[in-house]
Amino acid sequence: MSVFPTDSSPSSPVSSDGPAPTQAELLDFVRRVAADTELIAALPLDPEGRTWVRLDGPGGSEAWLIGWPPGTGTGWHDHADSVGAFMTASGELKENSLAARLPTDGWRTLELTDGVDRERLLPAGRGRAFGQHHVHEVLNESPDRHAVSVHAYHPPLPRIRRYSRSGRILRLEQVERPEDWQ
Repeated sequence: MSVFPTDSSPSSPVSSDGPAPTQAELLDFVRRVAADTELIAALPLDPEGRTWVRLDGPGGSEAWLIGWPPGTGTGWHDHADSVGAFMTASGELKENSLAARLPTDGWRTLELTDGVDRERLLPAGRGRAFGQHHVHEVLNESPDRHAVSVHAYHPPLPRIRRYSRSGRILRLEQVERPEDWQ
């Protein structure tokens, strides 16, 4: 695995040779990277906030190595039209997700039905792949231990939609584009 130059931004062009990687190929990629103990140990960890390094992903995918301080999380979000996979490399992460396909555009507030909530504990060596419009949040609930994970998305993230959640009500709060992450 090679790391992009430090001046690379999330909107940097990524070349793609051949067909787009499948969810299974992305999961295989994050599994292999998560097993690279030298790379995982080289990620600088910050006690206050998440840290990340961009990686070369397969077939033009966008990939990230992410460090999670104790008590941090992403909040509810999706990756729009991208499919993806992630794997915990060290520590343990929790994923809360919705087992429902949401409308892709044109709404601000939805009332969720009963039974759509899913929870997964992902210790080191466990991960998952997901399809387009997968709504989830990822958390490091440990009070005292960092977690590190590997993520890959294809196509490279065109946008991330961020949501707030109060009981069964899910609200679209913000749409971020790559230029917002620079």
